Amino acid sequence: MKIALTAKGTEWNSPIDARFGRTEYFVIYDEEKDELNAVDNTSVINEAHGAGPRTSQKLFEEEANVLITGNGPGGNAAAVLKEAGIEVYVGAGGMSVKEAYDAYKKGDLKMF
Repeated sequence: MKIALTAKGTEWNSPIDARFGRTEYFVIYDEEKDELNAVDNTSVINEAHGAGPRTSQKLFEEEANVLITGNGPGGNAAAVLKEAGIEVYVGAGGMSVKEAYDAYKKGDLKMF
């Protein structure tokens, strides 16, 4: 399973980015391979409209199964994520990527 986390950096100790559509990076942990990869999302940060759906598409292309973020996606992005079958968990604001992953595994985050 691939777990994508919105982040302000590229490592386990990076802070979670509470934003979804304009997150700087996704840190993606592949549980089966025990691999951590980062995906740059800075190309959409200054978009006036459509950042959320574009970011959702990027997650779909990365074959993520789960998204962990702070506040959750907006309406259009949420619809794209739902259609793609990506589960969304919120409430990770203020955590590091590793803390958010651990909270998800313990069931401490809220499903969006």
